[in-house]
Amino acid sequence: MTDSPFPLEPSPAQAQQAIREEFGFFGDWSERYQYLIDLGRKLPPFPEEWKTEEHRLRGCQSMVWIVPSGDARRLEFAAISDSAIVSGLVYLALRVYSGRSAREILDTPADYIAEIGLAKHLSPTRSNGLAALLAFIRDTAQRAA
Repeated sequence: MTDSPFPLEPSPAQAQQAIREEFGFFGDWSERYQYLIDLGRKLPPFPEEWKTEEHRLRGCQSMVWIVPSGDARRLEFAAISDSAIVSGLVYLALRVYSGRSAREILDTPADYIAEIGLAKHLSPTRSNGLAALLAFIRDTAQRAA
């Protein structure tokens, strides 16, 4: 078994389905934002020495650092943000994609974002940052594959 800090559903699609169901429990967006903040607090510790320009995600208004590791068979991502809500977005993306093969990552679009209503409730700068995060994950998988 893995020592992943995320619930590891058998596939990225199943992880997305679990996220859809979890967000479905909340009636309004203030509850969903609070849940997102709570998820962000579950990100594993991120070493201070990794918070460098080299690991900083471009295209994000908040500070986000991400460090990939592994190979085409299994890619892991460690990441953190200085923003509580963005940390929650990072958590969701890593829950779906970290610990997966490059092929699984490339074959799985991030459908959960629109389906749980995130897309229309994020500010334009957060949407751009989320897009940059997902592009970084896909680009890493593309290079590994």
